[in-house]
Amino acid sequence: MNLLAEFLADNRAKLLEQVLEHIGLTFISLLLAALVAIPLGIYITRRQKLAGGFLGLAGILQTVPSIALLGFLIPFLGIGVKPAIVALFFYALLPILRNTYTGIQQVDASVKEAALGIGLSKGQMLRQVELPLALPVIFAGLRTATVINVGVATLAAYIGAGGLGEFIFGGIALNNTTMILAGALPAAGLAILFDQLLALLQRSRVGKLNRLGPALLVGAAFLSSAYYWPQAYAPGWKAGFTPEFMGRKDGYKNLVDTYGLRFNTTILNNSLMYAAVKEKEVDVISGYSTDGRIKAYGLAILEDDRHVFPPYHCTPILRRGLAEEHPEVVAALNLLAGKISDSTMTSLNYQVDFEKQSPEEVARNFLESLGLWRPDQAQGGETLIIGSKIFTEQYILVELFSQLINGYTGLDTDARSGLGGTKICFDALLAGEIALYPEYTGTGLQVLLDTPDSVVLDIIADSDAVYDYVQAQFREQYGIEWLQPLGFNNTYALMIREEMGRRLGLEKVSDLGR
Repeated sequence: MNLLAEFLADNRAKLLEQVLEHIGLTFISLLLAALVAIPLGIYITRRQKLAGGFLGLAGILQTVPSIALLGFLIPFLGIGVKPAIVALFFYALLPILRNTYTGIQQVDASVKEAALGIGLSKGQMLRQVELPLALPVIFAGLRTATVINVGVATLAAYIGAGGLGEFIFGGIALNNTTMILAGALPAAGLAILFDQLLALLQRSRVGKLNRLGPALLVGAAFLSSAYYWPQAYAPGWKAGFTPEFMGRKDGYKNLVDTYGLRFNTTILNNSLMYAAVKEKEVDVISGYSTDGRIKAYGLAILEDDRHVFPPYHCTPILRRGLAEEHPEVVAALNLLAGKISDSTMTSLNYQVDFEKQSPEEVARNFLESLGLWRPDQAQGGETLIIGSKIFTEQYILVELFSQLINGYTGLDTDARSGLGGTKICFDALLAGEIALYPEYTGTGLQVLLDTPDSVVLDIIADSDAVYDYVQAQFREQYGIEWLQPLGFNNTYALMIREEMGRRLGLEKVSDLGR
């Protein structure tokens, strides 16, 4: 609990921003759904033949997995708040629509006949008899929709719409339970709070609700606008950073401390980050220098003129016991040592990201071009599990490692691509759940080792010194072997649109502070 309290205190401004965004997303979608579903629910009580169709359609929308629904909406609405609100709107429809329909249907027929008998029109009967009697059921639908939307809104962070999911996704990427709780507990608290407030209204008398009606609508509209409050007052450049970059020691905090910059941050996953800056959803992203989308999207890398990011030379890492037991695995993997330049890795990434070739195909073609590819030597024998983080480059590297081991040893392999962030892969290696995975020297230096700042300052500009330090410390502290570097340096890099850089004269990271 102390760690959680400390984290919340250090990140209170970000937490407030996420809470406001979360409230805004929830109430915008809820208000829109109520404005559509309540009139529609009333309408289908008068057109019984249509009731099954509308309720069935709303039910189908409810069954679509939320993450898949967000994915379906991205080609039409892009990323950010628009697809998030539409997805939440769809999820809120069914409970409100069904409860409105059921509530009015359940009004006693004799009561309706009596209302007509005293001369009420259909409109008067709806306003004075049916809706008041159906209100408790309608409110039950609103409560259900509210709780659903508070929960589903955490996924909005996956497409750059903000909210409390930012801490949750960051915590998952870094295997940081404290960060996950910092997002999950406030989200749960919001769901309980809103549910209880609606429960109070549900138990109120009809006359009181009628008097409160206009105030409730204004209040819902006010809460809906909460999403835009942080953006209206946020300072600095609008930036899209990955969850891992936000939480790493060598990531966002190091960048801000070193350059004194201020950013209005949005959490984005790797696959959406480059499209977000291309489409002007954000101004700056934290990309990878060998990514194939840099050239394809017309992006420019800002020079890290204060050397905030260390060298990130890639190499396979594996447990010492495996290296000693199977030296042929080490020999096979070291066939790639120094064979992959920055431009080569960028080209391989491009073939997967834009030419839509599979990582397996790209890896085989590359090994064949080097004369290193061989058919499998054995199948069904001892199996090595190879893990990877969740981005294209790692998928290709896993295939390269797998094909080399299959071709040059009597061992079989099982690729477990996309395990998540650095901490998850490293913990899996230490626990013996995977045999090896590709790692980067800069990540080892500043994320996985508790390297003193004085040491970092001494060696950060010397890639060989960083490799030697990391190799020695991992061997001593963890019994992990770093094999020979593959050759390329996939460093973190701040990226902007080329035309924006030319227009504003931005060439270096420090230029962002002008």
